[in-house]
Amino acid sequence: MSSFENLRIVDNFYQTSLFFPMPTVIISTLCEDGTTTLGPYSLVQPYYVAGKDYYAMLLCCRNSSNTAQNILRNGKCSLNFIDDSPTSFKEAVKLSWPGDKPSDKMPKCKFRLEKSLLEEETGEQRPQVLTDAIEAIECTWMRELDGAEKDLPGELNGYEPPYHDFNGITSKFGAHFILRIDKILMKKKYSQAIINGVKSGDFPPLPVDYGYRDSKNFWFHRKTRMHAELLHMRKASLESVRYAADRADDKVKFTDDALETILGVPRVFLSVVLKGCVAWAKENNVELITAEHMKIINDKRAQEKKK
Repeated sequence: MSSFENLRIVDNFYQTSLFFPMPTVIISTLCEDGTTTLGPYSLVQPYYVAGKDYYAMLLCCRNSSNTAQNILRNGKCSLNFIDDSPTSFKEAVKLSWPGDKPSDKMPKCKFRLEKSLLEEETGEQRPQVLTDAIEAIECTWMRELDGAEKDLPGELNGYEPPYHDFNGITSKFGAHFILRIDKILMKKKYSQAIINGVKSGDFPPLPVDYGYRDSKNFWFHRKTRMHAELLHMRKASLESVRYAADRADDKVKFTDDALETILGVPRVFLSVVLKGCVAWAKENNVELITAEHMKIINDKRAQEKKK
C-alpha cells in the first residue's frame, strides 16, 4: 500500500495542491505613458541556459495583468529579486492584487527605483530597476518564437484561440514569455562573492515563496544558515580522457600532464571543455597543449567571469 495520499489536481495546482518552493520576484515593466509599474511573480525560471546564441528566462502569468499587457506592447521588463525582510515581502503582497491600475498602486509603493543600466548605455527607454533589489535581470521578450509576434495588448477579458504552445498567448487567460537575458545586475557584495568564491555567509537573503496560499495569506520562508554538501568527485582515467582528446581535433593534441588537469570534469561536459581548449590553441598557434597552457586557459576563463 502506498505511503502517499492522492490529491486532486485543480486550477493553480502549484498553490492549491502542492507545497511548491518558488522565488519571489518583482517584475518592472513600461506603461504606455513611459512610467514604470511593478508586479510580484513566482512563476519565473531559467529557460535557455546553454547552447543557444542567448540565455533566457521563462515567465508564466495572466495575460490580462499589467505586466503581460506591457510586455505584449513593448517587450521589455526587469526581474528584480528582493530580500527576505518582512517589510519587503509585505510590500510585494501589496502589489499583487489583480486589477489594480499602475496609477493607483505605484504612488503608494515604497520600493525605490533607479534608471536601467541598459538605458544608461544605449539611450533606449527601459523599465526602471529596483534600487532595493539584491540582483536584477534586464530582459527582452523574444516575440518571434512560436509565431507570437502578432500577439497584441488590449484584450482584458480573455483572448480567443488559436493559442501558442510555449510563447505569447497560450490560453484564454494565460501567457508565457521567453525573455532574453540582456544584463544581470547584482549588488557589489554578492557579485564579489561569486567572483572570488562563495562561502556559507555570502549567500543573499532571498525569500522562498512556498506556493500554497489560503484565502487570507501568502506564505514565505526567510533564509537560514546555508549548509554545504561536498560534491562526490569522480575522476576519469587518463586513458578515457586521452581517447576523447585524440578525437577532439586532427592537429591540436594534449600532453598527459595537460589532460590530468581535467580528469575531474564530468563526462557529459568533457567534449565542451576539450573544444574550448582546442579553440584557444588555434587562436594562439599552439599544436601541443601542455599543463602550462591549461593554466593559461583557466586563468583566461576566470578573467572572463570576473568581467
